Amino acid sequence: MMKPRYTKSLGVLKNDRKSLGVLAVGFTLIELIIAVAIFSLVALAANQVLENVTSSSRISDQELESLQNLQRAMLVIERDFQQIADRIPRIQGVENKLIIDGGEFEFESDADGIAMVRSGWHNPQLMLPRSSLQNVIYRMQENQLQRLHTNFVDSVIGTEPKIRVLLEGIDDFRVEVLREIGTDDDFEWSQTIESTELPVAIQITIMSQQYGELRRVFQVSL
Repeated sequence: MMKPRYTKSLGVLKNDRKSLGVLAVGFTLIELIIAVAIFSLVALAANQVLENVTSSSRISDQELESLQNLQRAMLVIERDFQQIADRIPRIQGVENKLIIDGGEFEFESDADGIAMVRSGWHNPQLMLPRSSLQNVIYRMQENQLQRLHTNFVDSVIGTEPKIRVLLEGIDDFRVEVLREIGTDDDFEWSQTIESTELPVAIQITIMSQQYGELRRVFQVSL
């Protein structure tokens, strides 16, 4: 009678089980420690890169916002000075002879201050109970460049102006006036701001802590 032919196969199966047992042993403690250490270093480096990117993005956003504020302020200033009106306002109910008023420490300014009437104040279809003229004051106070205005050109006693901060971090604010141009195209700027007639141009100089000296010249519409 013939014997079954599976003895050899059983031997091979036993050897395979032993091999599988050896493979199932896994990593040693030292290998796990090394793997965790490598993962920690990679995670630390990735976190540092993420922090640097986030910090750079935050600084970039702050610089962009500051530049946009500066651009908006310059647009407001340009619009005001280029639309100065030939109009003498009544201040606090008192008659006035000056079209442009101002000087050093005027209007409670820490530097120069200047006041004038500008035209072109938007009033669609005259829906608001005011004219298109606006009484405007510029001054520097507490390191801020401030713009003040009243709803009515001829203000009465006790009228409080509305204050808008255009720029912060300002160390100085200076105004010069060009009243005429010489025969040789000479430009004689005057630090005397008070004027009974419209000047040819107005020059402002702003000392900014962030941007340094900012100088703009505005031609006055005649």
